[in-house]
Amino acid sequence: MAVGGVAVFPADTVYGLACDPDSPEAVARLYALKGRPPGQASAVMFFDAALALESLPEVGRRTRALLERLLPGGVTLLVPNPLGRFPLACGADPDTLGLRVPAGSVLAGVTWPVLQSSANVHGGPDARRLADVPAEIRAGADLLVDAGELPGTPSTVIDLRRFEADGEWNLVRAGAVGREAVEEAIAATS
Repeated sequence: MAVGGVAVFPADTVYGLACDPDSPEAVARLYALKGRPPGQASAVMFFDAALALESLPEVGRRTRALLERLLPGGVTLLVPNPLGRFPLACGADPDTLGLRVPAGSVLAGVTWPVLQSSANVHGGPDARRLADVPAEIRAGADLLVDAGELPGTPSTVIDLRRFEADGEWNLVRAGAVGREAVEEAIAATS
């Protein structure tokens, strides 16, 4: 990762691709492997929730309380990014950051963030097993980490960009964490 590598790794939901979020070359390689449009955003994944929150001190009190309830877990949270952190992950919207902290990942001890996306061809099916990752992606990656079969449901994507100001949130994509669980976490922070 430190030298521009791209890895296929198991998250808590599906297999993903990861690279250094600050390396233009690595991000370009990851996007090329997926066939993903370069202007489309990806998420930044931390493997420790406390480290993720420490890295984003500008997140407001109300939003922080919700993040503490939802992370780690099978969610990707869209949060305000007023300081423009991780610009290569933000695509065409530098004011929004996708944040992900998997639960129970085999990479739980990793102490640096990665830019991540699912290990599939853009728009293709999610990979539950390393063997489900397209052969061209596996061949183009520098590291393959196999953790057996995963649940196979991608993360739930939740838009929290207005949550701090007025409690507004939006379920962008249903996934591993159900709407009821999200609503319970939100109710507990009110």
